[in-house]
Amino acid sequence: MTSIAMKAGWLPVAGSEDWMGSWTAILSFGVASLLEIGAYYIPVLDNLLDTIATPLAVGAGTLLAASFLPVGDWDPMLRWGLGIVAGGGMAGTIQLGTSAIRLFSTKTTGGTGNVLVATGEHLTAGIGSIMALLLPVLMAILALLMVIFVFYRLFRRSKV
Repeated sequence: MTSIAMKAGWLPVAGSEDWMGSWTAILSFGVASLLEIGAYYIPVLDNLLDTIATPLAVGAGTLLAASFLPVGDWDPMLRWGLGIVAGGGMAGTIQLGTSAIRLFSTKTTGGTGNVLVATGEHLTAGIGSIMALLLPVLMAILALLMVIFVFYRLFRRSKV
């Protein structure tokens, strides 16, 4: 979602990370996402992927968070430090949580319940990604509507 938003010009990024909005990155991330989604529906393989994905999630979260911080204005140590804490920490926490849920499901259902866990995880990730892009726009529209409403009420009161 981030690569598509970057390509569309919806998300500004630091100059050194603009490769994430290239067609090559969009294709690579898209294929990797589809393969990962499919693999999470195979019991045992999903737990193996969780083992591999947890440290990678921290790295990806760090890179993504740091890519939105300006390059020239920030000390690189501060920029990457914030990326690790904010992006890497959040991604790692979420990944560990979903890994624990999937492991619990594997232990209690023998892996048969993991399909529901994977479906819930994918739906939540998709909706969350879309909301992360739309929420700022929706909030701007809401703020504009509030201003219009306040002016309408003020002008209506002054006429009475």
